[in-house]
Amino acid sequence: MPPSRRSHGAAIAFLHTAAIHIETFNALGREIAPELALTHVVREDLLAAAEKAGRVTPALDFMTQEALIALAEGGARVVVCTCSTLGASVERAAADAPVPLLRIDRPMADLAVLQGHRIGICACIPATVPNTEALIADSARAIGRDYEFTTFLFDDVWTAFREGRLDDYYQEIARRLAEAAHDVDVLVLAQASMAPAAALCRDLPVPVLSSPRIGFEAAARIARGVR
Repeated sequence: MPPSRRSHGAAIAFLHTAAIHIETFNALGREIAPELALTHVVREDLLAAAEKAGRVTPALDFMTQEALIALAEGGARVVVCTCSTLGASVERAAADAPVPLLRIDRPMADLAVLQGHRIGICACIPATVPNTEALIADSARAIGRDYEFTTFLFDDVWTAFREGRLDDYYQEIARRLAEAAHDVDVLVLAQASMAPAAALCRDLPVPVLSSPRIGFEAAARIARGVR
């Protein structure tokens, strides 16, 4: 699927790997930055390829970067990739992009290393875990923080998302988060699709960080030219 380089005229352009994210970020836009126009491109094929290979292959990395550059050349002030599995490709593409590129989970990782030494990474797709671990390690190194990871993989829950059983997906993640919270200082949800589960477990003894709101706020600041 070749990327489109048509002019879209939006301040923030999103690359998603699931259509469900469109309304999530449109709602955040209405709340946080109603003056900024948004546009969305959905590339389910990119995540499907990563799941099939069990990793981001060089060919998939190239296709992701190509799609991001196309959105940047369409007139965006900032391009956001909401798929954590593809996050490393975003930062590799940044040097060649005419505007800033943001992986949705970078601001979350920066916040996580400020909130605790023992960081729990929660994911439903195995291929997401290495990228998230590398991202948080990079955020910790940038500020000279020590850290340790515990990874909680909920891969058996992903089928519910794929089948559209979203309530089951969120409820089961929330149940697992309640168990994981006893062993860490902060929990990080590695995928944007997991975010609604955080609202179902507000009484946990540790913070639960998810990327959509934190990442959108960062993208809006960039689009507005605010540091």
